Amino acid sequence: MDIERFKEIVAEGENSKVEFKRKLTSPEKIAREICAFANTKGGVIIIGIDDDRKVVGIDSEKSEIGIIETACQFNIDPPITPRSIEIFNYNKKDVLIIEIEESKNKPHTIEGFDDKGRKHRYAYIRIGEKSVLASKEMKRLLSGLRPNSKPDKIYIGEQEKRLFEYLQKYEKITVSEFARLANISRRRASAILVKLVKFGVLQIYTDMNTDYFALL
Repeated sequence: MDIERFKEIVAEGENSKVEFKRKLTSPEKIAREICAFANTKGGVIIIGIDDDRKVVGIDSEKSEIGIIETACQFNIDPPITPRSIEIFNYNKKDVLIIEIEESKNKPHTIEGFDDKGRKHRYAYIRIGEKSVLASKEMKRLLSGLRPNSKPDKIYIGEQEKRLFEYLQKYEKITVSEFARLANISRRRASAILVKLVKFGVLQIYTDMNTDYFALL
């Protein structure tokens, strides 16, 4: 990375494709950011910069790189190989720049625990400057977008027609709202909506609380 590009990234601050970290403390914590970038549009993680954009540098490049490599290979499933890991010197301070490409093998997940202490695999996606938990619908969609995923067929029946009529009037709908509208299970509603997104009929939007679907 050249100096002008580095200054530009720092000046713009964190966003959907840029994350700053003062330092790394564990593979588990940075794994979420790496996972989110790989599941979305890719991005750059810079270690050695405060959230206020102040360049503080890193103490040990070997330690920081070790944490990144451990996170990518052992905390994320399937494992991720960063596009590049670069030591960059700015004003006599070293920072670590990790570039993560958008993956062709989504969804990548990390292990976590629910409220009852049970283990689960969680996927994360990038929304703005935050890495957020992906919904079940988003995970299904990410899986369906793999290059080797099985081809699917679309059928427009009564449930889909009700959906389109609703969207023409109200513009967006959640999975629960569609389930009630079509009088079907939430699981069935989710499957229909995800399939329509895969076929380019609908678009899925995610905020910090829920997913909703709208016509393209």
